[in-house]
Amino acid sequence: MFARLSIPNPRCLSQRAIAGGVRCFSLSATRRSNANNQGPLAGITVVSLEQAIAAPFCTRQLADMGARVIKVERPGVGDFARNYDTRVNGLASHFVWTNRSKESLALDVKKPKDHEVLMRLLGKADVLVQNLAPGASARLGLSFQALKETHPSLIVCDISGYGQDGPYRDKKAYDLLVQSEAGMLSVTGTGKEPAKVGISIADIASGMYAYSNIIAAILQRSKSGRGSHIDISMLESMVEWMGFPMYYAFNGAPGPVPAGASHASIYPYGPFETGDGSVMLGIQNEREWANFCTIVLSQPELATDARFCNNSLRDKNRDALKDIICKSFADITSEEATRRLDKASIANANVNDMQGVWDHAQLRARGRWTEVQTPEGIVPALLPPGFSPEQEGFRARMDAVPKVGEHNESILAELGISK
Repeated sequence: MFARLSIPNPRCLSQRAIAGGVRCFSLSATRRSNANNQGPLAGITVVSLEQAIAAPFCTRQLADMGARVIKVERPGVGDFARNYDTRVNGLASHFVWTNRSKESLALDVKKPKDHEVLMRLLGKADVLVQNLAPGASARLGLSFQALKETHPSLIVCDISGYGQDGPYRDKKAYDLLVQSEAGMLSVTGTGKEPAKVGISIADIASGMYAYSNIIAAILQRSKSGRGSHIDISMLESMVEWMGFPMYYAFNGAPGPVPAGASHASIYPYGPFETGDGSVMLGIQNEREWANFCTIVLSQPELATDARFCNNSLRDKNRDALKDIICKSFADITSEEATRRLDKASIANANVNDMQGVWDHAQLRARGRWTEVQTPEGIVPALLPPGFSPEQEGFRARMDAVPKVGEHNESILAELGISK
């Protein structure tokens, strides 16, 4: 069931969605104008042998920009992420998120006839993306080395756990495993037990780097006329994002201590309990610290307390300081705490659950919601960051999530192949 989200000027969703208790969503100008939309990647054709999250997230963003994305799936079952759950009117939440605006072509690429279809399709493609099991694309003759002579302008992007060479090349890699290898688990959790990041952050990081590198390769090809090989490693993508804790532990120094939802080295920075819930706040400098003591806590003497007079000391004495803050907040509501924090110009935030995000007033006010079609009806979708509902020139492409093999007939006809 979807969220209790209200948007002005509603256009009703499917009867099934309404029966599930979902409020109506407006159909934004973004979706209405898709027929005439010409994004910056219009005319670019991407063929993707993709599964799970990393490659599908990459190619969905290429589709957002107007590229034609042809998703090659297993006949019948498709991308295994289609079956992760059934939370979106019977469809999988991961799949709906990462697969709109694509054409689904069901092929068994191990069979000669279907493999020939794929090779003919690559003759018309600009980009090949794959995140199959280690070595699988090479066995299918889809490596950059195998394709570069016959397809000199083709951009080949391989996404894998650990890269195309090295001692870890053939290891399977899932998001949690890469988080662990990249040191993420050493800086998350509470110190008593490690905790993974609650989203597929290693997949998302590698998908983002694949997306940006493909755009750069398209620009480079416009100058050279030649394709290129992009080798994206989930491990390297995640380690890049670990830059702060790595430098913090530079030259053998101790790394950041896991601090739950608090910051590992800045304090106070994290959640604090009030009389009726939690509020998240962060203090970055001494001016803010003085304002916090005076306006929020009504204890101006704390600003010069020898235990707390700079961030290093506040971090060292965080248990004592947390006790002071929580005692001050115990008799006020989270709304009152937020009011005081805003008055003191202290950064703060609500501790939202997913329903709180669906209902977020800022997203509604900025018109960030639109709709996409799925095989089970219309569902809400967030506009891609950077796109405006009233953007001049082009708008985000927000087309349907496909069924397995939905576009076989049209794609085969385009290639001059009978079923």
